[in-house]
Amino acid sequence: MEQPVKRVTRRRVRTRAKLLDAAFTVFAAKGFGRVSIEEVCEAAGFSRGAFYSNFATLDELFFALYRERADLIAAQVANALAHDGPALDVTASVDRVTEVLLLDVDWLLVKTDFLVHAARAPHVAEALLDHRARLRGAVAERLCRAELPAVLGDSEAAAHAVVAAYDGVTTQLLLDRDVEHARAWLKQLLTALLTDGSGTPVRATPRATPPPA
Repeated sequence: MEQPVKRVTRRRVRTRAKLLDAAFTVFAAKGFGRVSIEEVCEAAGFSRGAFYSNFATLDELFFALYRERADLIAAQVANALAHDGPALDVTASVDRVTEVLLLDVDWLLVKTDFLVHAARAPHVAEALLDHRARLRGAVAERLCRAELPAVLGDSEAAAHAVVAAYDGVTTQLLLDRDVEHARAWLKQLLTALLTDGSGTPVRATPRATPPPA
């Protein structure tokens, strides 16, 4: 028997948005894993019933936050590359993307806390790997129009390298809180990574099998 489809009202949408905003604030302040559903509800001004009508667990709520942030980053990248032609100008694109890319220390704190949580829970880790794979896929879709250094392989392999560079730069950002330095370093790192080191793109060599996640 088919389950009835829940009606999504404007009130429900507002409730969900307030729960997400409140959870983000509380997670950033106290750390994911140190926050209860009751604390999220209190911060949002709702009952537990309001929470459970939108989310089954705090993990599910986090993934909703993750999708929001991933969509925002994807939109920022898409807007930055909107005027590119059929061939991607890597150096100019890196300049534009690093100027607008979201580098939010609070979000990085929440995401890092959740990463540690996922590392100890295989089913959560599997879901997080899937979300990260989708993000890499969006990056690879953009990079497939670029000429890339042969050492990187294809656009999927290059996307792994780009995400790894972002992870490294943002880890340092968590410690020194220097957003401008992080932008400059990410720009320098991505330019070197996606070109031959001088800013000149090089044609990629096709690669049959991408590296493991």
